[in-house]
Amino acid sequence: MTNNDILIRLRYALDIKNVDMVEIFKLGGMVYTKEEILNMLLKVNDEEEEPEQYIKCNNKMVEAFLNGFITFKRGPQKPKEGQPEGPLPVSGKESPNNMLLKKVKIALALTTEDMLEILYDGGIKVTKGELGAILRNPGHRNYKECGDSFVRNFLRGLTYKYRE
Repeated sequence: MTNNDILIRLRYALDIKNVDMVEIFKLGGMVYTKEEILNMLLKVNDEEEEPEQYIKCNNKMVEAFLNGFITFKRGPQKPKEGQPEGPLPVSGKESPNNMLLKKVKIALALTTEDMLEILYDGGIKVTKGELGAILRNPGHRNYKECGDSFVRNFLRGLTYKYRE
């Protein structure tokens, strides 16, 4: 699953409008026009050649979007003493799949039980331990990288919860 697929599916699942996408990217520290966002959201098959206007998303773009999504949903965070004000820093080092689960959980203020329910609705039964391993920091010894099918099921469950 590509980073563009993640944005397309998340946008659909949560019914995010184009103007909101522009605002979310801006809150994450990246400025794009509505046309550029639409070019990111083009569906491209593996067999087809990418259209000339197609914009391929990298991990930093997805992380900036997810950081902006947190700010969009929860409001700006008050900086702690000695911390600079502005968007969350973007590292681009973590797997976009794990990052998606963590940051959507934060943005939507989901509990672990909510996450388990969403995953169950999406067609996958997961234990708290397995979910905890996916939500850990990459340097932790029990960290588990999240696969594409896991994210697809999570986004399907989000769609059931927020669109129906």
